[in-house]
Amino acid sequence: MKAREIALAVLKAVEEGAYANIALDQFLERHRPHKLDRALATELAYGVLRSLNTLDWVLTSFVRQPLAAQTPWVRNILRLGAYQLLFMDHIPDAAACNEAVELAKKYGHPGADKFVNAVLRNVARRKEEIVYPDPGKDPVAAIALRHSHPIWLVERWLREFGFEETVRLCRANNRMAPNTVRTNTLRVTREELCGILREEGVQAAATRFAAEGLELKGFVSYRQLASFQGGLFQIQDESSMLVPHAAAPVPGNRVLDACGAPGGKATHFAQLIKDTGEVLLIDLHPHKLRLAEENCRRLGITCVRTRAQDARRLSPELNGWADVALVDAPCSGLGVLRRRPDARWRKTAGQIPGLVRLQAAILDSVAATVRPGGVLVYSTCTITEEENYAQVRDFVARHPDYTLEDLRPFLPAGLDLRDTMRHGYLQVMPHDFSMDGFFVARLRKRGTVVLASI
Repeated sequence: MKAREIALAVLKAVEEGAYANIALDQFLERHRPHKLDRALATELAYGVLRSLNTLDWVLTSFVRQPLAAQTPWVRNILRLGAYQLLFMDHIPDAAACNEAVELAKKYGHPGADKFVNAVLRNVARRKEEIVYPDPGKDPVAAIALRHSHPIWLVERWLREFGFEETVRLCRANNRMAPNTVRTNTLRVTREELCGILREEGVQAAATRFAAEGLELKGFVSYRQLASFQGGLFQIQDESSMLVPHAAAPVPGNRVLDACGAPGGKATHFAQLIKDTGEVLLIDLHPHKLRLAEENCRRLGITCVRTRAQDARRLSPELNGWADVALVDAPCSGLGVLRRRPDARWRKTAGQIPGLVRLQAAILDSVAATVRPGGVLVYSTCTITEEENYAQVRDFVARHPDYTLEDLRPFLPAGLDLRDTMRHGYLQVMPHDFSMDGFFVARLRKRGTVVLASI
């Protein structure tokens, strides 16, 4: 399959309910295109999905029947073609139209190629005439269509952040995420890993804030790298690498990682405690726990054990067990939209209150597992007030034996753009740095009693 065929197959799979990242990985692994085709397929599939509302709005002006009336193949061929015409200046208009016609011949019904050709050539001729809504008159529609975001999100962000910051946020969500990995410091230093990766033909550069992080370029697939197969690194965004540092466990500690599969932070905890002590990784889903166990085997980690359990109803035997506990909570994921291009269209405002209730229940449950004097860290990959600071504020009100603790000794000062780390929490926005948006808070449980291990 060529790049455009792979992208088309991904788009159709997503329409049928698949997740874009999983579908793309499956098609790339199945067909093994060379590096340039792999990059083009990714750019096309993710670009179309990010720009879905804008593309459909433009195409609606050039078709007589609604896009919904077209077959899934033809609808997505039109989107692919329009995306190249509107957003990929390095692809000639004629090439974009011709490739779409060839796809229509192969995947469309009889006559679809002529229809696709007419629509896309008309878009190519008249694209400079497209008039977007005026931001002065209708800022919501202007941002939603110029920067391809759902109206409810744009309305919310305009209320919370204002026009300029909302535009910056939307632009950040539309950029491709960097490829970042965490060095497995149990086996190699970051500098040593850099050298190994360069010998494999991979460009590697240190991340700005995470001490173990590297940004990689110039490779086809992580899985094909001997350094990955040999457990020298774990795939992880830089923001996720910072959360275990906020917890700051020490060798010999017992760490509880609730909602922890597939184990990115649990394996990082294992590194920080030198694979001594114990990390208990809890997750509701057994298949995700198997992924965590596979990661531990590849990385050579032995101190992590897994348990399939609902974090809202933890076993009483865990009460007072943990020196450090992490609630990396299920959340709306609005800080990682650049990484999941289809996610913005799956989310609704109505989902957030249920997530807030779920987060609170998990926090209340995990709070009991922390020993007196121990640390509880709460983190999300979202940017909503009610899931982040308000969640922690309400937790402290319910649990007066917990208090927020200064984050400045544990995280780099350059992160603290809003001067909140001294108050025990940090919100990083997607447009602050070249990493995912996230929230983290560090809380200390009062007391000094240390309980025996279970």
